[in-house]
Amino acid sequence: MNQNLQKVSCSAVLTLAYQSLGVVYGDLSTSPLYVYKSTFSGKLSLHENDEDIYGVLSFIFWTFTLIALFKYIVIVMSANDNGEGGTFALYSLLCRHTRLSILPNQQETDEKLSAYAIEGSANTRQSRALMSFFEKHPNSRKVLFIFVLLGTCMAIGDGVFTPAISVLSAVSGVTLKVTCLHENYIVVIACVILVGLFSIQHYGTHRVAFMFAPIITAWLLCISSIGIYNIIKWNPHIFHALSPIYMLKFLKRTGREGWVSLGGVVLSITGVETMFADLGHFSVVSIKVAFTFLVYPCLILAYLGEAAFLSRHHEDIQRSFYKAIPGKTCVLASLHCGHFCIRGLAVTIVMFVTTCLTAMVMTIVWKQKTIITAAFLLFFGSVELLYLSAAFFKVPEGGWIPLLLSFIFMVIMFSWNYGKLNKHQFDLENKVSMNRILSLGPSLGLVRVPGIGLVYTNLVTGIPAIFGHFVTNLPAFHQVLIFVCIKSVQVPYVADNERFIVGRVGTKEYSMFRCIVRYGYKDLQQEDYNFENRLVSAVLMFVETEGKTELEPLAGSSRELGNLDAETLDASERTFPYPTHEDKVVQSINDIHDMLSGTGHFKGSHLKDESLQILKARESGIAYILGHSYAKAKKSSSIFKVFAIDVVYAFLSRNCRGPDVVLNVPHTSSLEVGMIYYV
Repeated sequence: MNQNLQKVSCSAVLTLAYQSLGVVYGDLSTSPLYVYKSTFSGKLSLHENDEDIYGVLSFIFWTFTLIALFKYIVIVMSANDNGEGGTFALYSLLCRHTRLSILPNQQETDEKLSAYAIEGSANTRQSRALMSFFEKHPNSRKVLFIFVLLGTCMAIGDGVFTPAISVLSAVSGVTLKVTCLHENYIVVIACVILVGLFSIQHYGTHRVAFMFAPIITAWLLCISSIGIYNIIKWNPHIFHALSPIYMLKFLKRTGREGWVSLGGVVLSITGVETMFADLGHFSVVSIKVAFTFLVYPCLILAYLGEAAFLSRHHEDIQRSFYKAIPGKTCVLASLHCGHFCIRGLAVTIVMFVTTCLTAMVMTIVWKQKTIITAAFLLFFGSVELLYLSAAFFKVPEGGWIPLLLSFIFMVIMFSWNYGKLNKHQFDLENKVSMNRILSLGPSLGLVRVPGIGLVYTNLVTGIPAIFGHFVTNLPAFHQVLIFVCIKSVQVPYVADNERFIVGRVGTKEYSMFRCIVRYGYKDLQQEDYNFENRLVSAVLMFVETEGKTELEPLAGSSRELGNLDAETLDASERTFPYPTHEDKVVQSINDIHDMLSGTGHFKGSHLKDESLQILKARESGIAYILGHSYAKAKKSSSIFKVFAIDVVYAFLSRNCRGPDVVLNVPHTSSLEVGMIYYV
């Protein structure tokens, strides 16, 4: 689906809104299953009277309205990154507007990406002050990065346990009507449903959305209809409970027990973060339409109806959802059990992280006044901290499990990032000079062999130390040498026609080039179609256009000037079009020659001698030179650094996908060079 969907027809919006019901709103829709049951647990079960029921309903209504409707739908949804939502999307948006990023290899040319658009309004005094603070205090950037990881890992920790808890909770409701169903059978049924749900995930969001959308729609319409029935039959005056005064009365009457019970109320909003996190699958408008016109009114009616039933049946509070269903329609609960919600602790932390990051976006990106940003942060932050403090009482009762899992994920992510930064710093400090390598040629017996050599490196400038290590041990390299760097940039997606940046290393006599392959944080780094010929084509285009001052734009390309290598002489980097899957795949050198000489700027013209030499080298074959650097912590390092580098990062490095997998490198043409470095 198009992540940058902005101007779409009404039918397209409605279609996406319908699909979003099957993916986004499952967590929110299941909340009525256990909100009242969880709230009236513990000592609060002794306070089961109309006033308390009214107070809980008032808390549910205003929490759902303020957090879900006003915070997320009205405000947070606008803070998307080219149609992508979630914690990292907010962080990426902030990184593009100030020097927050700790990603290596960032270049000025990255700012020319079409997805890198930065709003042109001038910085305000508040935005400049905040940006200056992060620039002057590097440690604050690290703290912010850890804060972002906290929100991301909490979302992961919540997602691990949510399916099992929700499916088991939904299936267990069937025992109210099928009393002969043993507890062991409930577990078996839940496991079968879970296996079935996860087995269809590989069909993709589009099919899963259409599969579950009718189920979610039927579920929402049914619980809202039941809610209307219960309101009319049991308590038509339940709407009086929407007054905020009942919240104050509830807290005043119940005291500490009422405060702790708010951990159950927060379950009514545990799915709201999903609306923002899954934004990239749909569009802002479709998410808003589905929530505002269907999800929100249906759930409010369901909560009102259940409260109306409870006001006349205090004894059924632990089974209120199923007891409030007339007849034998409670089987509907099991139809919807594939959508999930958890105790609320991890999700509340994610919501608070989102609030803080959105406040920063309001200051740095939107240039809002301090009073507006402060009001947003203080109001919503206070509400979420209130619920977070109540949810912490659930830690001894099992809330520690998602916390522990989230902490493990944080250690893994931070160790990986820490190891990558140290490796990049080592590569920067140990770059070698090509002039020095060539000057050692006579003593080493250095020779150039036919063919093209692709050297994979993490650097966007300079010659990596691993290449110097290679030529000193095997004093020969190819007639044409291309240093290939695969890097991530601070945008969700990089367009195909902006994927390559090609530049020259050294003088023309060296026949050395650099190709930077850029990916966004949502791009799948997997090239499974004729990468090498496309790379050669981009290099040939660079050679043919080099030195020409007036050129019409290449089809879909944007030529860009960038930072040059220290050894680059009068050479500019250019971005060249990167053909998509639908384009004709170049099968041979003749195809490359025909493509260059028969179209565009090269139609009817002869190729340069250097281009012909590159084509000839291509006919001799391509070799892939892959570097495998192994990091080791220095003996003087602390025990934490030794654990992070020698244990966690080393394990992850051995098991992560390398450039040979990303670019589908044939094993018969690859040459691996190993090197150990100490950090």
